[in-house]
Formats: sequence, structure tokens, C-alpha cells
Amino acid sequence: MTPRNTIAFHKRALGILATTTAVVALSLAGASAADAADRVIYADSVPSWATAQNDAGAAPADTTVEGEIYLPLRDQNGAEALAKQVSNPSLSGYRKALSPQQWINRFSPTKADSDAVVNFLKAAGLTITAVPASRQYVVFRGTPEQLGSIFGTSLHEFSYAGRQLVAPASAPSLPSNIGTKVSGVSLEQSRTLTRPDSIKQGDLGPSNTPQVKMKSVAPNAGPVIETPCSHYIGEHTVTVPAAYGKTSFSTYNCGYTPQQLRSAYGLSDLGKRGVNGRGQTVAIIDAYASPSIVKDVNSYSQQNGEPGLTNSSYQQLVPSPAQFTDQALCQYPSGWQGEQTLDVESVHAIAPGARILYVGGTNCGGGLDVAMSKILDNKLANIVSNSYGNVGEAVPADVIQGEVNLQLQAAGEGIGLYFSSGDNGDEVENLGYPSPDFPASSPWVTSVGGTSVAIDKKGSIAYETGWGDQFDQIVKNADGTLGYIAPLPGTRFVGGAGGGVSDVFAQPDYQRGIVPNALANGHRVSPDVAALADPYTGFQIGIRPIVDDTTLATGDYINETYGGTSLASPIVAAQIAIVQQATGKTIGFANPTLYAVKRVVPAAFRDIVPQNPPQALVYTSKISGNTYLVSLDNDTSLKTAKGYDDVTGLGDVSFSLLNFVAQGRH
Repeated sequence: MTPRNTIAFHKRALGILATTTAVVALSLAGASAADAADRVIYADSVPSWATAQNDAGAAPADTTVEGEIYLPLRDQNGAEALAKQVSNPSLSGYRKALSPQQWINRFSPTKADSDAVVNFLKAAGLTITAVPASRQYVVFRGTPEQLGSIFGTSLHEFSYAGRQLVAPASAPSLPSNIGTKVSGVSLEQSRTLTRPDSIKQGDLGPSNTPQVKMKSVAPNAGPVIETPCSHYIGEHTVTVPAAYGKTSFSTYNCGYTPQQLRSAYGLSDLGKRGVNGRGQTVAIIDAYASPSIVKDVNSYSQQNGEPGLTNSSYQQLVPSPAQFTDQALCQYPSGWQGEQTLDVESVHAIAPGARILYVGGTNCGGGLDVAMSKILDNKLANIVSNSYGNVGEAVPADVIQGEVNLQLQAAGEGIGLYFSSGDNGDEVENLGYPSPDFPASSPWVTSVGGTSVAIDKKGSIAYETGWGDQFDQIVKNADGTLGYIAPLPGTRFVGGAGGGVSDVFAQPDYQRGIVPNALANGHRVSPDVAALADPYTGFQIGIRPIVDDTTLATGDYINETYGGTSLASPIVAAQIAIVQQATGKTIGFANPTLYAVKRVVPAAFRDIVPQNPPQALVYTSKISGNTYLVSLDNDTSLKTAKGYDDVTGLGDVSFSLLNFVAQGRH
């Protein structure tokens, strides 16, 4: 299988091809016919949103744009075959992973080809940002004028997803002597839409609630119901207008502690026996770096009676602040600080004995690739949690293939990549059509979806359902009675697990027979597994927030409650660390093993199904003072169901699978 047909392009991929084919001629503007014949054109490097309708004119001349050139693997078919052999329990090559150097020697582009690309870009006056040891790509920067001239195109700004993003107005190209060594070119900023998949409790976003006509509603002078947060489900209950056959519901969660999470996931007894992730390393990748992370985690650990971080239990590889780029596009270091803190503190909560390695990117685009390559090229960990994603799969095909090649390297080396599935449900509100988020939609990573988890006073799970929060405001009517502003479950979707059917990737073998055919229709469906993600049944973190993105000055230590599949991904990564310690086995790319276990021992996963009657919580916003009934398991068009579903995948990881992994009975 070649790099071009590895990815099963569907409707939107065909749309990209149609759009770019129409503008190929423009990509050679100013070149003679002889020049055109001597250039390689990259039609699949133009994003689908770079259309005339969205064109806002030439990119600002006084800026620089990050670009990335991808080089093809020397043996694409062999890299895919190895990734399958190493990770599939039924194949003879299972767990026979290559070392990084062995993989590079066998599959990476040649040094001569990489050097030729680098020298070409340098001679053209561009700044080289990074070339990984695997030589799979080159990251560079230049002005729009430089890039347009070198790549035979022009860079424009386009309106997309509420942002102004730079992209080529026509297909880029390269001289044949260089172009034949290159599989893809990225000159666009769609990857700067990569954002943390975390939601802080109370971040409701802009209201999309339509004006609902009621008989008569009195203005609110304050909260219509006092709703103190609950430390466990049912600690505080309040009376509300009738909903789902009830008039009494628990209030939202204050934020679970590490002890509560371990108890709920059945890890407390394992921890007493020393099974806590010891001897395992969980790597975490995000953009930028928190200036206070160790101090924050240790304050949080002391607060909760947990072991603190030491020089041996936590290391980080991070750029200096002077190396941070594209900060405005990437939501600044302050926008990623909560993500890093959530990731580190949740891994430490689930697997307090595991070593944590944090690797920060210089930005949220190519910088994340560089961070990934640091881990892969040196095998610094065999478990990597990635709590970020793009908006859907609206990324150029060449870029997707370049990212997939990194994922093949990870699988071939026995490294498991875990990606959060997203926080916007089916993404229809952002894109106008349903789409899972990439990279979680790739068949070569483990996509982690989200749940709402109610933990009772004893530390057990009272109920668990799919994460999809629908808000309905409770208001006081003119006659003094309480009512809902809209029919239940309300009209305000404030977050839910990403997932759904890929338009880019064909169905992987491991999903056949598990994912319903009516859902998959021959395509990859995500997520694969799930864990706690709902911020209203969320996890409490401790942080000293950045108050100045220029100086990175921080404020006082505070507690906040977070959720999002950014919480679910590190939880699952930490659970896998515990499985590996307990079994003495390295799982690597986990999906073939997880689905194989599901076939043999379905009970190895907690199946997340719709609750009957539906579950709900009551929440009062500290900002607006409005009180809401939060109806759970309303994840846009994504639905929980018995067996596999596109909100929670196979379900929660259960530790009854330990013996099966250890004994090779899967």
C-alpha cells in the first residue's frame, strides 16, 4: 500500500482534491511552461477551507509563517506491516518491536534526501526550526513572500472556524530535483487550531440558547436555587421542577480527589500491594510549559496526602520561553498551563508510582511533532498521552499522512499513543457537518472518549454514563413557581466527548466484528475506550495560574475543577502503566490488544449504556448566578449504546483484564 492509498479518502477528501485540481494552474503563476514541467505539485497540501469564498486577501507581509515538509518513508508497506505485527496478539511478530535506531535505519528517509531538502530551504533564505533524528520532516519559517516565491504559490488569509488563518491560495510546488524527495508540504495554519481538550467547570462558552417564549418569567435577583457543590454524589440534593420523573437531584461535583479516582477505578487495593505504576514512564505532550508545574503538583499532593514529585519521578524537556512561537494563534502559554497541570496531576493521581516525562512543544503546530519525535527517536517512554486535537479532520491529506507516519514509528517501536477524542461532540456546530477529531480518528492511535462518573460516599461508582452535558436554565415564573426556560433537556450543549465515523480512514481490522457495521460502514470509528471527562463530575487540580503571558508571572495557588477528554486520556495512560507493571508486559499500540480482549472477555470493560431514567445534576454559575439542570448523556448526534458506541468506545478499562494480558490469553 502506497502513502497515497493508505488513507481511505471519502467525500471531504474528494472535495479537497476537486478544489485543489481547479487551482493547480494558478500554482505555477509566473513560471514558464518549461518551469512548470520541471516542478512537483502538491495538490493535497491545500486545506479544504482555503476557498475563494473564505479568502480574506494576502497574508500580512510583516509576519512569519511556520511550514513543514514531509519526506516519504523508504518502505511504507513494510512500516505498516511491522506496526501490525508488533501490536497484534494473533501475529507472530507480536511484541517484537524495533529499537528507534533499527526503525530509523529501516524506514526513515535517507540522510542524503533530508540534507538536500534542508540545504534547499536554507539557500532560499528560510529559517530551519527542527529536523528530527528520524528525518521524517523539516520544520521551517519564512515570510509569506518568501514562501510564496519558493513554493510557486501565494499565501492568503482565510476565514475559518472563527479565525483568520494563513494558507496557500493555490497548490504549492517544488523543483523536481527536490520535489521528488518530498511527500507533502504544509504552508497553512490549520494545525494552530489544535487546542487542549480540557474544559474548566463553569466555562459555558457563548450562549447558543434561543429566546424561548414563556408565559411570564420574573427577572432573577440571584440564584433561584442554592446549589453547594457535592464532594460525592448525593452529598447535597436540591428540589427542582419535575424532570425525568424526579424532583430531587444531586448538585454538581466539587472536584474528585486522587483517592476518590483510585477507589472508583478499583485501584486502591492494587496500590496497597505496590501496584501503582512503579517502573513505568508516562510521557505527556502539550504546547509550551508551565513555569510552576512542580511547585503546583507538590502543593496539590501535600493538600491531598499524596506523594510529591521528585527529580526521579518527574522530568521535563521544554523549550525556553524565548523559543515559544505562534502564541496568539495557539492560545498562549496560559491557555495550555491548565492542560499540562491537569495531565500531570491526573497521571500522578491514578499511578502515583509512575515516572512522568513532560515534553513541551514550541507551539501547537510543528512544535508538537518535534516533541513527539524527541520521545520516539529515543524511546523515552512506551506510553504517551496527548490531550489535544484538531477541529475535525479538516487537515490537508499530505499533513495527515505525515502524522500517520510518526504513528507508524511509534507502533513499530512498541509505543502506545493515547489521544483525547475531543470536547465538542460531533463538531457540527464548528464545521457544519459531523466529524471526529484528528489525530484521535487515526487507526494507529488509541482514542479516549469521555464519561460522567458519579462516585458515592464509599468511593464506588454509583452510576456512569456518556459525557454530553445539555443545560436547561431554571427560572422563576411571575407567579413564583420554578420552571425550565426550554423543554428538557434544554438547548445549550456545553461539552461532550468527540467521536464518530472518519471520512478519511478505512476501518481497521481490529474493529471488525466489534463496531456495528451500520455505524462503521467500512470506516474507522472513534473512540476506543473512555474515562472520566465531565467537568461537572470532574477532577480537582491545584495551580498557580499564569497572569502575564509575556513574563510568565503566576498568581496565588488555587483549586479548580476540570474535565474534558484531556482528563480521560491521561487517566487511561496511567491505567495502562498499572497494567504494564502488574503484568510485566509492554502493551505498545494498544488497540489490537484491547479489541482482542473484548472478543474473549467482554466483561474486561465497563460497558457505558444509557441510564433509565436519564441522570442529571444541578449547577449554579458563579459568574452569571444562573441555575441549570445539567442533563447527562446528551452528546450531540453521538449516542451511548450497549456494546461499542461512538461516545465511549469499548467502555472503561477494567482491571479484570490484567490476567489476560499477562497470560497471553487474548
